[in-house]
Amino acid sequence: MPVTEATAAPNELGPSPDQDLRLGPVVHADGTTFTLWAPAAERVELTLIADDGSQRNLDLLHTGEYWTGFVPEVGHGQRYGYRVHGPFDPSHGLRFNPSKLLLDPYALAVDGSLDFASPLIYDSSDGDSAGHVPLGVVVAGSEAPPPISRPVPWTETVIYELHTKGFTKLHPDVPQHQRGTYAGLAHPSVIDYLVELGVTSVELLPIHHFVTEPAIAARGLPNYWGYNSLNYFAPHAPYSSSGSTGEQVAEFKAMVAAFHAAGIEVILDVVYNHTAEGGFDGPTLSFRGIDNRAYYRLTQQGTMYDVTGTGNSVDTSHPQVRRLVMDSLRYWVEEMGVDGFRFDLAVTLIRNENHEVDTVNHPFLAEVAADPVLGRVKLISEPWDLGNFGYQVGNFGTPWSEWNGKFRDSVRDVWRTSSNGVQDLAYRLSGSSDLYGDDGRYPYASINFVTAHDGFTLRDLVSYNHKHNEANLEDNRDGTDDNRSWNCGVEGETDDPNVIALRKRQMANLMSTLVLSTGVPMITAGDECGRTQHGNNNAYCQDNEISWFDWTLPATWSDHLELTKKLLALRAAHPALRQWHYFSGQPVVPGGRKDLSWIAPHGGEMTEADWFDGNLRTLGMFLAGDALRGFDVEGNRQTDNSFLLALNATAEPREVRVPDASWAPEYEVVMDTSHSGVTEVEANAIVPLAPRCLVLLRAL
Repeated sequence: MPVTEATAAPNELGPSPDQDLRLGPVVHADGTTFTLWAPAAERVELTLIADDGSQRNLDLLHTGEYWTGFVPEVGHGQRYGYRVHGPFDPSHGLRFNPSKLLLDPYALAVDGSLDFASPLIYDSSDGDSAGHVPLGVVVAGSEAPPPISRPVPWTETVIYELHTKGFTKLHPDVPQHQRGTYAGLAHPSVIDYLVELGVTSVELLPIHHFVTEPAIAARGLPNYWGYNSLNYFAPHAPYSSSGSTGEQVAEFKAMVAAFHAAGIEVILDVVYNHTAEGGFDGPTLSFRGIDNRAYYRLTQQGTMYDVTGTGNSVDTSHPQVRRLVMDSLRYWVEEMGVDGFRFDLAVTLIRNENHEVDTVNHPFLAEVAADPVLGRVKLISEPWDLGNFGYQVGNFGTPWSEWNGKFRDSVRDVWRTSSNGVQDLAYRLSGSSDLYGDDGRYPYASINFVTAHDGFTLRDLVSYNHKHNEANLEDNRDGTDDNRSWNCGVEGETDDPNVIALRKRQMANLMSTLVLSTGVPMITAGDECGRTQHGNNNAYCQDNEISWFDWTLPATWSDHLELTKKLLALRAAHPALRQWHYFSGQPVVPGGRKDLSWIAPHGGEMTEADWFDGNLRTLGMFLAGDALRGFDVEGNRQTDNSFLLALNATAEPREVRVPDASWAPEYEVVMDTSHSGVTEVEANAIVPLAPRCLVLLRAL
């Protein structure tokens, strides 16, 4: 039964279909308007799916590049898809096939699973794919979560990267049916843990609705991490404890509200660089069947141009594709209440129509920078992809912060005694001005991390020299071999008390370096309490105890957990440890002390010879508390204690001299990873530093 002119879309659609038409389903009091952008299609059918699986196919009206129609008595909870007619000519990038029931790119909820084994999801079959693919769900509008009572400034931000399912799957206080869900994350015991830890922002691994790749499913494994999005508006349905026909939207909003009530921001890890449709031989589930040539980067032969390693790359050089991404981002802020985004493989998003990286004039960067909604949230890029010139750390410019891969590499190398001196470490400790200080950005542009979901956990970083990914069933070929790890002399778990003690000290050194460095620290969930993946550095397909947070660990590793809490409390209490501006190495006020001074083991400032000593791995960093550039709420210049951070990354003890009394008369030891027992140090004293230790002194 085709949609006729008599039931055409009402005036609420807006005056100009080519400019202001609202895509996706829009619910009205007496029905729903459906609108799809499909400029090259010859015909579009809306398919409404009843609870018994029966179909009702309606022809939509063609209006410019859009297809639209108003359907009476259809509302919240209705499942639907599209059938798009047109030429099937893969050599020219055309993949229309009305036998494939397609998911609406603007669906606000997704119901149903993907039948990986069915040939009906591929172009090679003309059978009806209905019943084998996920469906869109009509969702009526609802109130957005309350905003966080006090937005967290970048200088106070501490990010905690976690997996929505894995974080609560084993939590003993969360009701069984809520474990691994949005409701589970909102449980008071979970939020209390994060508040007590001292983090300000949770960064959720992908929660856009995703599916597992067929090749992974064929091995009997899932895509656990979620970097395989099928839709950019719908919360992942399996993370809902309450249902998948719109209930997931309400449950996600309730989770955001709970975090906001506790003063914690919600940041989403978003994957706009590719989709779940995979390569040329992948399934046709949504974008491919709507307009393959617009949504994806193609070669001149019509095949996929892939810079993501997934088989396809989304083409944000196309205006309508950028609109999709921008509409999605604004939706998650305005309707779902989130506070920021981390963009996976963000370099793919700034490749032009010739697939070249454009960090200056790409319209995506311009649109993000000019958008008033996105201007009030945190934006973080993963500044690389797998294509030519794909490594762009330091090149995104304002308003972006970036995952600082150089921080990770430098800090790992220093503590495994593989660095070439301390020159690069000094840049990382002080905010990476060499990367971000030349384009108007501030130290918070550097998202500092030592570990992330991708790679070893902190405990595994000091326990394994080599990856152990056998459980992934890829013959241990997957995952990086560049781990920059050190197992402290024994591969894997051990009962040797000396090795265990050394590993714990190394973990303390790495965590301390992370939290005390200028910039924004990001902690991977479980690193504060010794979570292990048993050497698996690519647990993307491990939806089991390898990946899940073990809630017996906080008690077992209470010493490391308390150290992390102490570090985060110190950082929160002292603006000298989380500075807004880059250091100049000069006095801030006439006659004052330099804002930052680098101290050599002999007690004086580092010389040029010291900086170019490739064997030097002992360093002091003096932060002058009376040389801060920030101001308090009354407009007065901030002041704080001065701090001296000293580290010895060598395998031997080192004697270092504390600066003379002109710097500070004496210090108290506020943190010492070697547990030497020293509590106070006088100026000009010679202090023994234990092998592989970090000490933080506060000037009295």
